Amino acid sequence: MSATTTPTDRTGDPGDRVELPEGAAPVGRYANADLLPVPLAQRRWTTYNFAALWVGMAHNIASWTLASGLVALGMDWKQAVLTIAAANVIVLVPMLLTGHAGPKYGIPFPVFARAAFGVRGANLPALVRAAVACAWFGIQTWIGGSGIFLLAGRLLGDWWSGAGHIGGYPWTQWLSFLLFWAVQIAIIVRGMETVRRFENWAAPFVIAGALALLAWMSVKAGGLGPLLDQPSKLGWGSGFWKVFFPSLMGMIGFWSTLSLNIPDFTRYAATQRAQLWGQSLGLPTTMTAFALLSVLVTSGSQAVYGTAIWDPVALAAKLDNWAAILFALVTVLVATLSVNIAANTVSPAFDLSNVAPRLISFRAGALITAAVGIVILPWKLISSPQAYIYTWLGTVAGLLGTVAGVLIADYWLIRRTRLDLPDLYRAGGRYWYDGGWNWRAVLAFAVGGVLAIGGSHSAPGAGPFPSGGLIPALKPLADYGWAVGLGAALVLHTALSRLIPDRRAAQLDGLAEAPLTEPRG
Repeated sequence: MSATTTPTDRTGDPGDRVELPEGAAPVGRYANADLLPVPLAQRRWTTYNFAALWVGMAHNIASWTLASGLVALGMDWKQAVLTIAAANVIVLVPMLLTGHAGPKYGIPFPVFARAAFGVRGANLPALVRAAVACAWFGIQTWIGGSGIFLLAGRLLGDWWSGAGHIGGYPWTQWLSFLLFWAVQIAIIVRGMETVRRFENWAAPFVIAGALALLAWMSVKAGGLGPLLDQPSKLGWGSGFWKVFFPSLMGMIGFWSTLSLNIPDFTRYAATQRAQLWGQSLGLPTTMTAFALLSVLVTSGSQAVYGTAIWDPVALAAKLDNWAAILFALVTVLVATLSVNIAANTVSPAFDLSNVAPRLISFRAGALITAAVGIVILPWKLISSPQAYIYTWLGTVAGLLGTVAGVLIADYWLIRRTRLDLPDLYRAGGRYWYDGGWNWRAVLAFAVGGVLAIGGSHSAPGAGPFPSGGLIPALKPLADYGWAVGLGAALVLHTALSRLIPDRRAAQLDGLAEAPLTEPRG
């Protein structure tokens, strides 16, 4: 059942879907066509669409290798799969909580963040999220391009794989990178409906490719290899739990970015149930099954080649049939396209549009993201993963836990899921606060961020943090950074909002009599 509210309606049932009356779309410097609420008639994503979205995003090279990192830490395959399953059940909770605003109001993440951080202040979490996405877009594009280069070399021969070098890499690898980059842009600039259609057929295709790889390896191995029989080096005692909890936070961090900007997708949901069941069925089950699949295939490679090959591209390169190599090439292409478009392009496109709505559309934001993905030199980031990918990107992802804490507290505990749609797009309304910024949310973000990453540390020479941590007293919290940041920000924002409520919103609700100062500019 759906409901249409007037611009001043603030008491609708939390289960209702809200849209602005015809002709009442906000205008001005904080609105554009891409940021406005999606009309009810255009909210068509079903449970299958959301499940397919997650299947498409989860089935990628980075997800495939998650279990290998845990096994390298001393876990056996059962402990690794358990850790990944637990992490994705946990991260599903904030994802569903923040995703609720999408079907109800049809708004993207940066507009949703305006309620908590202020109409202008929302640019803070939006740009932090966009920075992570732009970096990962470049990295995933380089990984996808490298996969194309490697597998194409098996088909085209030495003239391709042994081409002359430019900047340390064969020119054919640069060509693969740029072609892969261009294909992604061609899809994303056509809009979210094209993204939905692409994810719909990409999901079953990638599943078929992964199962085909398992079948091929099982035949070659004459059964599964010895990896499944290897005992845990940690056992199930205190040694395991010391590794489990920081590993759990790392696995949560893998999708912590999507737990923020999931309204960018759920705003297109046909019903609230569609996003709830679609995500619940799509995320934890797919990630767990994919982790198990990667373990099974890798165990087979151990039996066939004498060493465990965790990289699916490197494993596919060992195929001896041109048709199989071509199928593997297309599978790698589709899998990487699927995750990069959905996870690393849609979000920064909306986030950058939010910075200057009059100047930057969704398509322009996507093009800026693609450009930044090259400018950051992702091939250099890949060359030092400990210092840049796992430390820098991991740290920024930890900060996103504090953003989630603020958003969940504001939407569910303070506002009880009720938002004033027109005020999200104008100065002087209930979400204007002080000059467009809500200092309560900013303070909660800052405190949560310090607690989350203040004790982060790196091995000598491996990253930007000193080995003792930025704030040694906070070092015990570093292994639980995402949870600490989320919890601290949630509690602090709730307390500040209740103890020191905003005067502007209070007067609009008829709870205060002091006159308001009109915003300037």
